[in-house]
Amino acid sequence: MFNSKQINKLAISFIYAIAIIVALILLFLVSNILINGIPEISWKFIASPSKTFEAGGGISVQLFNTIYLLILSMIISIPIALGAAIYLNEYAPKNDFISVLKTAIEVLSSLPSIVVGLFGFMFFVLKFNFGFSILSGSIALTFFNLPLLTRSIENSLAAIPNLQREAGAALGISRFETVIHVILPAALPSIITGIVLASGRVLGEAAALIFTAGQSSPNLDWLNLNPFSPHSPINPMRPAETLAVHIWKINSEATIPDATKISAGSSAVLLILVFIFNFLARYLGNKIYKKMTAGK
Repeated sequence: MFNSKQINKLAISFIYAIAIIVALILLFLVSNILINGIPEISWKFIASPSKTFEAGGGISVQLFNTIYLLILSMIISIPIALGAAIYLNEYAPKNDFISVLKTAIEVLSSLPSIVVGLFGFMFFVLKFNFGFSILSGSIALTFFNLPLLTRSIENSLAAIPNLQREAGAALGISRFETVIHVILPAALPSIITGIVLASGRVLGEAAALIFTAGQSSPNLDWLNLNPFSPHSPINPMRPAETLAVHIWKINSEATIPDATKISAGSSAVLLILVFIFNFLARYLGNKIYKKMTAGK
């Protein structure tokens, strides 16, 4: 029989082995995408528009659509999720209704993206007559991301010790001021982690956007900043094909001669975009955290 020290060593070795296996799988997937895709990336590939039936298409429009849709969906999602999380953790009474509400949020966070897409298609595209547009896609992604983001922020707030809340009350400041000036700054790193995870889902989402944002984009006039013009890049009511949808489309339709190369390059660009967003979000989050907490 094993003694307690041997069991402890075996458990630690098993945990290390699982961690190494996960890291190797992730390294294999990332390296495979980058090795196949980076040789296909060039300035022409990034800056030129795609071509439906010709070789040598680019991804400029799809790349812009992806970033624009991410920003718009986060502008909608973050304030709602933050307000809901603050209420659930700081103000909501502990009763059966709140328990059912939290359970419903957890259930919604596991909804398949295709279901969210069909819901968005029925309501925002058809019922509200938004059509296939960036706005329809952003709202659909808000429903897709809101439960995960709310629970993530709520857990971040719950991790802050009650001693800090009691210290705010002892100083005579209101509960709201305590939340804004004490709890939120302390929970900011965890909140940013939740936002980064939610944003990663937006960048890689395709199924929900096929039914809401559409599978095509109009010819864009990059100098046209009129948000009501159908050819303006900032018009939220125009259809928009994102990078993830573009990768799915060119592989499923096979109308482009060099579809494999474009798919590999697009996948690498999307992965690099996720890395850049992660690093940038964490860098800015640390800056804001240090400023709000007067840390160095």
